[in-house]
Amino acid sequence: MSIQEIYDIYTQYPSIQTDTRKLKAGDIYVALKGPNFNGNRFALQALEAGAAYAIIDQLISPNGEPINDGALPVGLRKRLLLVDDALTTLQQLAKHHRQKLNIPFIAITGSNGKTTSKELIYAVLSSHFKTYTTQGNLNNHIGVPLTILSVQPDAEMAVIEMGANHQKEIESYCAYTLPSHGVITNCGKAHLEGFGGVEGVRKGKGELYQFLREQHGTAFVYADYDYLQPMSAGIENIVQYGISEGLVQGQIETAEPFLTVRITAGLDATLINSQLVGDYNLPNILCAVTIGKYFGVPAEKIIAAIENYAPSNSRSQLIQRGTNHIILDAYNANPSSMKVAIENFARIHADRKILMLGAMKELGRDSVAEHQALVEQIIALGFKEVVLVGGDFAHTKHPFTYIDTALEARDWLTTLNPQNSYILVKGSRSINMEHVLTV
Repeated sequence: MSIQEIYDIYTQYPSIQTDTRKLKAGDIYVALKGPNFNGNRFALQALEAGAAYAIIDQLISPNGEPINDGALPVGLRKRLLLVDDALTTLQQLAKHHRQKLNIPFIAITGSNGKTTSKELIYAVLSSHFKTYTTQGNLNNHIGVPLTILSVQPDAEMAVIEMGANHQKEIESYCAYTLPSHGVITNCGKAHLEGFGGVEGVRKGKGELYQFLREQHGTAFVYADYDYLQPMSAGIENIVQYGISEGLVQGQIETAEPFLTVRITAGLDATLINSQLVGDYNLPNILCAVTIGKYFGVPAEKIIAAIENYAPSNSRSQLIQRGTNHIILDAYNANPSSMKVAIENFARIHADRKILMLGAMKELGRDSVAEHQALVEQIIALGFKEVVLVGGDFAHTKHPFTYIDTALEARDWLTTLNPQNSYILVKGSRSINMEHVLTV
């Protein structure tokens, strides 16, 4: 069956689902496969649950046995769309849909801050335009095409987040996202194992710039990261933003603990009082303001959208628990994001501060050295109450408390029962540092 034929069906049933547990009546179920699962086994179940069609690349029973399609009722058989590869078909279908949409598609990638930037940009644009965006953290080879296919005909803007942990991944997403505009938030020490070092990170993230360069697109570039200038060279349309250069300029007013930004150029001189913790969010806010201004969103809407955005996704999130202020930034961690989070925490004025840090992942052969460098930073900044949790923190030399799991760290904190304290909780997603706060 051709992509056009499948697309004709999609236009009648424009809701795609890959998880039968979330299936709604009228969805098209796409049977994906992985190392430990085979969605084809659930295709008949999906149809019975109300799916309009199921895209499959194997006709098998729930127990994995081959089925002779002649044994199926004709009505059921017609609702099974057999293709060579379901994932490839999903991506091709997304590209076909994208080509029907003559609207700005803004792609966002980077080592740190891409989800926060995406949420801020979406908040700004959706205050003035009908805007669709990546839900949650669905930014991989499955999430990106699903996001594209969620964009409806009434769309005026689309904001697509792209995550990556190896080279050529962003390039593959661009092939069917076809972004007209793009943002690289930064290039730091993230996924070093897959990218092969910091230069590999820049090369991998730079694949977005390469697509924009070849397709005469527009890049929004933070002027204060020197490495982004050579990376973006040759792109036909570059819109810069930064502390003292670009379409929009701004600086930190305060970060105690919420970040307040003073816009010094691009909008009438004004303060933006965000609900984000951390001065490292300055580029993310300036990026959202810049994109809003570029697309003509009124200044008052830009400011209100950013000020009303409250993170609830374990990113730069401030939680009041009794007399304590807890900064929860536990969705992801790498040497770059850890460094700036700890530096920001050191600048906060408080009588008592407690650091609770989970290990970092995907750092390859540099992992122990990067964890040790983090320990040295903590010592140099004078922190005394520090808990290090799991992973390669176990192989570092330090004077602090080491605990194996986040749940044990929760017990430690409960026993300590601190009062009137600031607590930073941060770590890689797989360490589950949010469990420190469960009761």
